[in-house]
Amino acid sequence: MWQAASVAVTTILALIFTYLVRATAYRQGIVAAPRSDRWHKRPTALLGGIAIYLSFIAGFLIFAPTQWHAYTILFAGTILFATGLIDDLVQLKPYIKLVMQLVASSIVVFGGLQLPWTSIEVVNYFITILWLVGITNAVNLLDNMDGLSGGIALIACIFLAINFLLNGQHAESILPFMLAGAIAGFLCYNFNPATIFMGDCGSMFLGFTLGGMALMADMWRTRNISAVLLTPVLILVIPIFDTVVVTVTRKLSGKPVSQGGRDHTSHRLVALGMSEQRAVLMLYLFATLSGVLALLVRQMRIEVTLILVAGFALSVLFLGLYLGKVRVSDEGEESSGTLVDVLTGFPYRRRFFEILLDFCLFVLAYYSAYLLRFEGDLPAEQVAIFIKTLPIFIAIQLLMFLAFGVYRGIWRYVGVDDLIIIVKAVFIGAGSSGLAAMLWYKFQGPSRAVFILNGVLLLVFVCASRISFRLLGALIVGKRRATPDARPVVIYGAGDGGEMLIRELLNNPSHRYQPVGFIDDDMNKTGKILRGYRIFSSEDLPELINEHGVSEVLISSVKVPESKLDDLRGLGVALKRLRIQIE
Repeated sequence: MWQAASVAVTTILALIFTYLVRATAYRQGIVAAPRSDRWHKRPTALLGGIAIYLSFIAGFLIFAPTQWHAYTILFAGTILFATGLIDDLVQLKPYIKLVMQLVASSIVVFGGLQLPWTSIEVVNYFITILWLVGITNAVNLLDNMDGLSGGIALIACIFLAINFLLNGQHAESILPFMLAGAIAGFLCYNFNPATIFMGDCGSMFLGFTLGGMALMADMWRTRNISAVLLTPVLILVIPIFDTVVVTVTRKLSGKPVSQGGRDHTSHRLVALGMSEQRAVLMLYLFATLSGVLALLVRQMRIEVTLILVAGFALSVLFLGLYLGKVRVSDEGEESSGTLVDVLTGFPYRRRFFEILLDFCLFVLAYYSAYLLRFEGDLPAEQVAIFIKTLPIFIAIQLLMFLAFGVYRGIWRYVGVDDLIIIVKAVFIGAGSSGLAAMLWYKFQGPSRAVFILNGVLLLVFVCASRISFRLLGALIVGKRRATPDARPVVIYGAGDGGEMLIRELLNNPSHRYQPVGFIDDDMNKTGKILRGYRIFSSEDLPELINEHGVSEVLISSVKVPESKLDDLRGLGVALKRLRIQIE
């Protein structure tokens, strides 16, 4: 009851305060002008963080004045709010903000809040300070696109509140609920197209307060020790992930991390062809999934938790590599390369990465096979067998991968032939290593079902890793957005040549063509889909010309009779033919 009331009150207050702050900012000229390293196209009001801060403080005084252990966070958060406000007005040096973040974090640690990740209290102090400074800057860096930082913070608040409720900390749950309400009211003005930004005063206060509230969770009430370590990280995984991607890519390209730029996760998604709104919503979805996983690990046995988190970590790694290969640059600045360029720019570096990844997949598949066979409850003797046989499984499987040439392929162009090689290497390796284990134990002890499951799981994991870039491209991008000067075009011929042609157009926007679809004389193909584009009858071309403004038709086959080409010319469209020449 109190939770719902606190959300309603802070939301209403934020709506009012944000409206007043926005009007004042525009009237006083406190706006963010468009810049090459920023995403907005017009002057936009700043200081939206004032509305978030005032709404939360008012809600706290009304609904949670007895939360004495939260006063430390509020006091330290107020220091960073004031620091951010000054920075929004007069631009502080990055090191000054860092010093103030360290001061605020030290106050929280002095107040008795810490991450209990080790048994050494002094080490926990330093980890907690690092956590608070890291989350503060992560949320600050994430404030690079309309509605992104606020929306991710809102989702994190919801899952923090649920975590408090599951711990039985009903009084503490009011705090993230109130902050969620304050953010929700602000987002009504900040979602695309934004009319106000939160500024550093808002992003620093949000990041620090989120990190501080995570310390208030009575994590020891959960039976799963891994939840103590993983829950706060999973809830805040998006700002952490974005910070890692930006930090690594900027360090590798020689740019300072504190410098602004269009190289964040959201910008990379847009560079891949997403709209700005879709990129933000996708990151919302990812944050929600990680929050759900954070709640699930509380209820699971540690053996199952390790598998889930390892799989999630590998998925995040592949996403990071996929986004890291996107070339991004600010206006007037050459692209400094990609993360993948660095990984593959030296001889054999890519192969070392692949072998290391496969090593992890071997362990993950073999352990998962044991969990599935024994339904998550491993007997002690089976744990001993797993530990004893794991080295031989890894050694034999690596030898099979090497012998069959798995490491000769290129992921970006993986095809059926490559997958067949992987199938042979996996099953021969799994069978050989299983036989070796059975011989070692004289066919007594190891479960035969484990070896079968290991082969199946390993095949799924390895194949998924090899097609990951293509899969992520299909899931993230779908149909690429047309460039502003792209010309609508129809492809004649929905066969092998047409498939190759549309793949080239989609992979190389420099052609400046936006496919509308295919036309084909084979009526059995009409209405079907190829590469996400519909196949029309050749009789539908006049309608496509009128509806989409098609002025060119690309001929993908040399088998099209000249009479058909004359008919197309009669419709007033220009014809171009796909040709492959070997000279």
